Amino acid sequence: MAEMTIRDALNAALREELIRDENVFIMGEEVAEYDGAYKVTRGLWKEFGDKRVVDTPITELGFAAVGVGAAMAGLRPVIEFMTFNFSILAADQIINHAAKMLYMSGGQFNIPIVFRGPNGSAYQVSSQHSQALEALYANFPGLKVVMPSTPADAKGLLKSSIRDDNPVIFLEQETMYGLKGEVPEDDDFTIPLGVADVKREGTDCTIVARSFTVPQALQAAEIMQKDFDVSVEVVDPRTIKPLDIETIANSVKKTNRLVIAEESHSFASVGAEISHQVLENAFDYLDAPIKRISTAEAPMPYARNLEVAALPSVEKIVAAVKEVCYL
Repeated sequence: MAEMTIRDALNAALREELIRDENVFIMGEEVAEYDGAYKVTRGLWKEFGDKRVVDTPITELGFAAVGVGAAMAGLRPVIEFMTFNFSILAADQIINHAAKMLYMSGGQFNIPIVFRGPNGSAYQVSSQHSQALEALYANFPGLKVVMPSTPADAKGLLKSSIRDDNPVIFLEQETMYGLKGEVPEDDDFTIPLGVADVKREGTDCTIVARSFTVPQALQAAEIMQKDFDVSVEVVDPRTIKPLDIETIANSVKKTNRLVIAEESHSFASVGAEISHQVLENAFDYLDAPIKRISTAEAPMPYARNLEVAALPSVEKIVAAVKEVCYL
């Protein structure tokens, strides 16, 4: 095992896949000479050159379209959006072309493409740069949606996404790039898509958290154990679509209580879908209503104190666990 940041784990995954498969290439704004806006592609242009690490103009619709065409021709593009907020400009290519091409071509064209970049809030980047967009893309058949929360997950899931023959939306949390953790040193280390991970075992309450809220959920679990002798299980879906509802439901059947913590807004969210599927699969096991923690239903404020107030927090998650445990 090697300790590295999420940023470095993603960089290692990209480098290993560029070496492994000559059809893999990276394209996006400032990914080459500048080493990437968040330095995820650091050093790759110098090692692999202009044809494998390609700088683009500021034209998301354009380079997303080039990526879709390249995937149709047999290449495996990794398209970086400087922030996933900018992917909205390329939504036609992602939703109407990448997601639908296999179906509309009668199975003639696979689209092995990864759209990746930072998702969710950062530090005071205001409303237009602070959106968690996973529910938007998960709504469309044909797209897989992945959200890692640890360096090991980031590396293993990105490698699997690049090798997948379907379009994958790979969402990295902007404030988590510097998070450190142990990563297997095996160059062929992968994590299959569609498999959740139990980050902490527990018996009294389940927290389902993803990306931004996973470290918060783990801190909340520690507080509940120390201060209230409540054993909390933390489940990270890792892949939003396909969703491993079996692991989540089995956890709820064990603990009988569920809190869902997510960075996105609550209306029509992934948390809402998880709630519904848990009710379908584990309703008789619930001893309390499901409680959801989400970002405030408002555009993200610029002021730091208001931004903190709008986002999920350890304190909000602890309060929710206490509520479902009737404490």
